[in-house]
Amino acid sequence: MDILSEIIAHKRTEVELQKQSVSPEQLREQVQKLMGSSSAPRHSMRQALASSPTGIIAEFKRRSPSKGWIYETAKAEEIPAAYETAGASALSILTDEKFFGGSLRDISTARPLVDIPILRKDFIIDEYQLLQARIVGADAVLLIAACLTQKECSTLTTQAHALGLEVLLEIHNPSELPYINKEVDMLGVNNRNLGTFVTDVKNSFRIARQLQQAIGSKKGASDVRNMPILVSESGISHPETIRSLRAAGFRGFLIGEAFMKTDHPGDTLKDFISPIISQKYYQPQIVQEYDSS
Repeated sequence: MDILSEIIAHKRTEVELQKQSVSPEQLREQVQKLMGSSSAPRHSMRQALASSPTGIIAEFKRRSPSKGWIYETAKAEEIPAAYETAGASALSILTDEKFFGGSLRDISTARPLVDIPILRKDFIIDEYQLLQARIVGADAVLLIAACLTQKECSTLTTQAHALGLEVLLEIHNPSELPYINKEVDMLGVNNRNLGTFVTDVKNSFRIARQLQQAIGSKKGASDVRNMPILVSESGISHPETIRSLRAAGFRGFLIGEAFMKTDHPGDTLKDFISPIISQKYYQPQIVQEYDSS
């Protein structure tokens, strides 16, 4: 069994146990009350990336299956806020506990402390997890093609939008291009092989053209404003790589380990961003704002 298969098998058990503790109906009631009474503004991750001078999605994670503990004592009340101060466009917060050392509490802790979008990064396989994400204050969720059937992916995307959550659909290779549907808000290329967890940033460049062609066939050439934002995920460790990825059509760049392996992730991000801003590596992209209210 590869790493991804092990994670998904555990995730199915985990979600079923959570349902026994708090039923889906109870979660839906909480969400309905939240959506009916909350005056807190929603944050569009898609819009943030499209208009950002950096496009950096700074990730908060304590460990990984391949590296073990990266920053075991990392605090959600400190690092996400430091990321925002340093110039992050959005946050990615790992909520898987067994393999990544995270929890939903990390999002609920960070949410009142930051004013940028938060992505719940986990292995989403059930609507129950979308309800959880909405309750703790996430603005977007990650859907991984390798974890889902095309039908499941489409259904979860619709369910996420109904909850006011945007969707980042992640693929790893050309065989997953059929997963792209016209509803996704952002389309990510994971440079990490989820079976082996080996990382190669060249993966984004290899399938960039096929990605754009697939998007065009789904959306239509006249639907430019609704095109999903392209995101390159993992393996990015140098500002120059972002310049090259932008030239290939990407507007979001998810970076975690390069920051989290240092003593002060926020300061590391600040130093990373500086040459990007000074050399003006970016070109704003016009998008139609997604109403997630």
